[in-house]
Amino acid sequence: MKLKPAGITLIGLVGLAGAALAGAGAVQATGMTQGTPTPVTDPTRVPVSDAVTPVVVTEGLEAPWGMAVLPNGDMLVTELLGQLRYVRANGTLEARPVSGVPPVATGGQGGLMDVSLHPQFARNRLIYLSHSVGDEAASATRVVRAELRGRSLRNVTTIFEVSQKKPRLQHNGSRFAWLADGTLLVSIGDGGNPPTMLEGGLIREQAQNLDSHLGKIIRIHDDGRIPADNPFLDRPDAKRELYSVGHRNPQGLARDPVTGLVWSTEHGSQGGDELNLILPGANYGWPRVAHAVEYGSARTPITPDRTAPGMEDPKAVWDPGIAPGGMTIWRGTAYPGWDGDIFAAGMRVNGRPNPGALFRVDLDGSQVVGQQRIDLGDVRVRDVETGRDGRLLVLTTAPENYRDRGQRNGRLIRLDPR
Repeated sequence: MKLKPAGITLIGLVGLAGAALAGAGAVQATGMTQGTPTPVTDPTRVPVSDAVTPVVVTEGLEAPWGMAVLPNGDMLVTELLGQLRYVRANGTLEARPVSGVPPVATGGQGGLMDVSLHPQFARNRLIYLSHSVGDEAASATRVVRAELRGRSLRNVTTIFEVSQKKPRLQHNGSRFAWLADGTLLVSIGDGGNPPTMLEGGLIREQAQNLDSHLGKIIRIHDDGRIPADNPFLDRPDAKRELYSVGHRNPQGLARDPVTGLVWSTEHGSQGGDELNLILPGANYGWPRVAHAVEYGSARTPITPDRTAPGMEDPKAVWDPGIAPGGMTIWRGTAYPGWDGDIFAAGMRVNGRPNPGALFRVDLDGSQVVGQQRIDLGDVRVRDVETGRDGRLLVLTTAPENYRDRGQRNGRLIRLDPR
C-alpha cells in the first residue's frame, strides 16, 4: 500500500465567540476558566504520512473492538459480538475463543468492548473487560475483572456497573486507562441520541447530572472500591466514582507513561469530534457546550456555545468528524520524531461510507501543533496500541456491515517504519 508524502500542519482553523453558559444546575469544573474557541481541523485536508508501511499480521477477526498486549507479545482481542480472541505473537489467530467470558448483550453499539491488563499482570494474571448487559429496552455498561489462566477466564467478578438502565445500546464509551497510582479510569458515554429519553428528558442531559454515571469518566480501585481522593467526594449530590463529567461518547482514553497526562477522544454529533486533556473534576461541557450539530440535513446546532465559564475546552476538534475509536500515546525510538505523539483511531472520515484512518497528533507539551493522517485503505480503524517490539498495532474492520455475524473481515495491522 502506497502512502502519499506530505508535511505536517494544523488545518482549517475556524471558531465562534463564546457566550455565557445557558441553563441552571450545570456542573462547575475545578479550577477551570473560560478559554477561547478551539480551532477546528478538517480531517480530509490533513496531510497524509508516508513514514510507515502497513503489514497485515492477523485476519479473520469478527468486529474487533479492543486489544491488550501480553508480556510475551501475544495479544487479547475483543470482538463486539461477545468473544475474546487469543492472537499469538507471530500473528496466528487461535481457532477457539478464550472461554469463561460472561454473557454479553449485543446489538447496536453494544457488546464486548475494551480489554486491559492489570499493571501487575505478570504477577496476578488479572484482566479487565467492559461489556453491555441487559437488552434494547434496558441496558447498562459493566466492568468485570478476571484471571487469565491459559485460554480461559477464572474468578470473573463484576467491579462496576452503570447505575441507570437505559433504552437502546448506544453511546457506551467503555475505554480503560490506568493511572500511576494503580487506579483505573473507565469512560462512559451519555447513553444515546434524541429522541432517546431518560428520567423525563433527553438522555444526553445526564452528562451534566452528577447523580449519574452517564457521560462521565469514572475512577475506581482495581477491585472496584472508590478512591478516597476522587474529586467529587465532597458533593452529596454526586456519584462517588466520578472523575470528570460532561462527555458525549468517549471511545478513546490513554495515559502518557512519561508525562502522566490523560487524554481522551470522543464522538461529537454529526461532526465536532473532540480531543480532550482529562483533568480531575473538570467539566467538558456536553451538551451545554459543543461544536456538534443535530443529525439530519438541517444541521441544527446543539448549542450556540463553543466555550463557556466552568467548561474545559477541547485541545482539538475534527469537523467533519473522524468517529473516534481507541487511542494511545506512543513512546519509543522506532519512528523518528514521533515520541510522545498521540495516535487516534478514526472509524469514518467525512461521514458514510468513507473509510477511516489513523491520526497522528503532534504535541508540544499539552498543546496540539499539527496532525498527520495514516491511511490504511477502505477500512474502519477501531483501536491502536503499542506492541512489545515498540511498533504500532492497529485493529481495522470493513467500513460497512462490520457488526453482522459471519463478517470476519477484521484485521490486526502492524505499522513498520519505512
